[in-house]
Amino acid sequence: MMPVNEETARKGDAVKFLVVLAQEDHFNRWDAAGEAEREEFFRGHAEFLAAVRALGEVLAVEPLQRPEHAVTLRSGIASDGPFVETTELVNGIYIIEMPSLQDAVEAARHIRMPTVEIRPLLEV
Repeated sequence: MMPVNEETARKGDAVKFLVVLAQEDHFNRWDAAGEAEREEFFRGHAEFLAAVRALGEVLAVEPLQRPEHAVTLRSGIASDGPFVETTELVNGIYIIEMPSLQDAVEAARHIRMPTVEIRPLLEV
């Protein structure tokens, strides 16, 4: 894995990050949202993408389908639904390349979601 620190940023090496978006009851909230709320949501994502592109690159953007379409494997046994032990459900991801973790965090602050996790990807 490429180390994520200020030295990496100074060398100009980019680091790939997974940005995970999660919210409790996201899909029902989205269905109930008015036009202004939806515009604010998309404005935050546009600001995030602009901040990433100013310093790095957006490699992937993937919204997820509703959780009832998920299959969870536990010890190799499949069960329908999003039964990971959490109250928040993942509803989308970005994969970005940025000079540093600090830059990725600052860009992600634009996303208007209750939970945004930024995690470096392992280079394999």
